[in-house]
Amino acid sequence: METDLRLESSLWIGNKRYRAVLTGWHLKWTEADKKNGDKKTVSVPVAEVVGVENGRVEILPQKSVEDTDKDFTVFYVKRSRSRSTYGLLWSLGRTQFSCPSRVLRDQWTNHLRTALKTHSPLRPHRLLVFINPFGGKKKGREIYHSLVAPLFELAGISSHVIVTERANQARDHLLKKDLTGFDGVVCVGGDGMFSEILHGLIGRTQQEAGLCETDPAVTLQPCPLHIGIIPAGSTDCVCYATVGVIDPVTSALHIIIGDSQPLDVCSVHHASTLVRYSVSLVGYGFYGDVLAESEKHRWMGPLRYDYSGTVVYLSNRSYAGIVQYLPADPLLSSPRDKTRCLSGCNVCSRSTERLFPHTSDSGSLYSSHFSQYSNDSEGEWVSVEGRFRCVSLTCMSSSCARSPLGLSPSAHLADGTGDLILVWDTHPLSFLKFLYRHTSTQDQFDLPFVEVHRVKAVRFSLPDGREEEAHEEIGELNCARGGEEREYVDTVSRNGSQQQLAQRVVERETKNEHKTVAPILCGLCCKKTPAVSVWNCDGEILPFTEIFCRIHGQLVRLYARGIEDGAAMQNCSQESDKNKSRCITYK
Repeated sequence: METDLRLESSLWIGNKRYRAVLTGWHLKWTEADKKNGDKKTVSVPVAEVVGVENGRVEILPQKSVEDTDKDFTVFYVKRSRSRSTYGLLWSLGRTQFSCPSRVLRDQWTNHLRTALKTHSPLRPHRLLVFINPFGGKKKGREIYHSLVAPLFELAGISSHVIVTERANQARDHLLKKDLTGFDGVVCVGGDGMFSEILHGLIGRTQQEAGLCETDPAVTLQPCPLHIGIIPAGSTDCVCYATVGVIDPVTSALHIIIGDSQPLDVCSVHHASTLVRYSVSLVGYGFYGDVLAESEKHRWMGPLRYDYSGTVVYLSNRSYAGIVQYLPADPLLSSPRDKTRCLSGCNVCSRSTERLFPHTSDSGSLYSSHFSQYSNDSEGEWVSVEGRFRCVSLTCMSSSCARSPLGLSPSAHLADGTGDLILVWDTHPLSFLKFLYRHTSTQDQFDLPFVEVHRVKAVRFSLPDGREEEAHEEIGELNCARGGEEREYVDTVSRNGSQQQLAQRVVERETKNEHKTVAPILCGLCCKKTPAVSVWNCDGEILPFTEIFCRIHGQLVRLYARGIEDGAAMQNCSQESDKNKSRCITYK
């Protein structure tokens, strides 16, 4: 395989002559007819060349081709600062070159295509695409066919597209259908569609590995297929936290060039049985109450979250609970170290070596770090009890447009840990200060009633005497929701143990069938304060109060690279301006 590939010649862009050089890793072109101090050089990494076409070609907004014998067009990744977000926007750069002869034109196109195959081995060739036509503003189909599909065609990627017609269709397809030949799965939608893909791929991988994913003691096997996210939902938290912007073209280009970002996943269990997977938020108290309240006002659209948040805040609730957690190694990282998990994060890179040491024995690969959750580690668990405004666990910063730094600004995407945030009962104005700091750059953890811990596992339980009351209120909530949770629990997993859980929910609902239904969130005028809250698991309500959560390091991989540092790009540009020869590097 040729690695020192090199081609050099004079090429024309418009009426200007350039000296173009292709090495094994970069394509560069420099103005040839100007003095040294005024020369402009553009350098594009070969790994970020999207495609090469003969002739004069335009792709977006509409494809047009002018077939000429001596011209070729190079498409590549071009970056720009985003005004409203921390990350960088990617767009499709395009340069048309003219050659003195057709022979030279063919040399350039052949060498460029060979370089792409040599230096971009992880690029996908065939993708399974799921489109949610109902999510967000219901523009999933339009976004894919107008913006994404032309880019995939340019890059030579074939796609099998499925437009979903019901909930969990994507998950069921991934669990049951033949996935041979696919390099990855792409979801066009929001966090709900991503969750379907996540559950389907993890479940399929464990099935094929012969592992019981419902057992909280089992170390799950990482998924071999990558997941791509084309944002088209009402909430795109996962995309924002892993790419830094909500932009379909940016996400599509990350998929095309084969970027790979490992991601930690939290498994949530009740009574030793899997309930759900989470990547962004498992929240009890305030965040659970807001979600449950918003379910009553779905007719309001996205405004229901603002309204529900106000109602729940004014209700001034706190809940008793026992939180147990298994701390992570404080020498590796800390949720208060003021760092951010950006592209090329050193903490996550070191965690890859720690979680998956080089070994020829695949069995030992996935069992080497099993002991940290065994009974031998019980002595390391820390337990706290009291009344909490909210209890939250996140595997990422959970940043979004409204909260640019997120729930935990220093959380890492792939270090095998989660951040546990405990907000103790406090004065309403103090809690409001905590909530407000999420919208600014102030440290929301620098408050006397807030704790944050980097953990590997968490247990939540109720104090003695609260269990029966909790069962009654959860049962009433399930009745009020028309049996939705009963169906959810029955379908979320793939074995009989989950159906046993569903039966327990049915039994609790039967007990409450003849009672007057009083939803758990009573509103401002209710005299009775509910004894328990509910769990918000990535936007889904869990029908259980007592849960066990475990973080699985780097369980899945996304077509992403983490948030690129826009400030670093700006500093690089300022340094380049000081040089006599201006150099624009797209990397």
